[in-house]
Amino acid sequence: MGPPAFVPFQCRTRVMVGPGAKLEAANFVIGYVTLYPGGSVPIHSHEQEEVYFIVEGKGAMQVESELQSVQTGDCIYIRPQLEHVLTNTGQTDMIMMFCYAPKKLAEHWALEMKGADDR
Repeated sequence: MGPPAFVPFQCRTRVMVGPGAKLEAANFVIGYVTLYPGGSVPIHSHEQEEVYFIVEGKGAMQVESELQSVQTGDCIYIRPQLEHVLTNTGQTDMIMMFCYAPKKLAEHWALEMKGADDR
């Protein structure tokens, strides 16, 4: 399918539960990310623990210095304060869901919502 004309990080995030969404929980955030071919969730770390679930596609997940291939159905747990990045290595869109707690607006997500890419 491919990204729209300008999409920071070559991905698009949709928050399903959390800040700016129709639903808001007291303690966690759940979202849905489309990563276009070659796109990535930028390398980042934060105080929250997080889980990524690969709904569709294949890619590479790096947590600190550990790099692993991921594909449809894989679930990745990310402990707080660890740098991590997810990259779509496939030829089609990758769909990923995330859940993290405690609730807070992630810096890279705020940049994406503003249409900025500071890499």
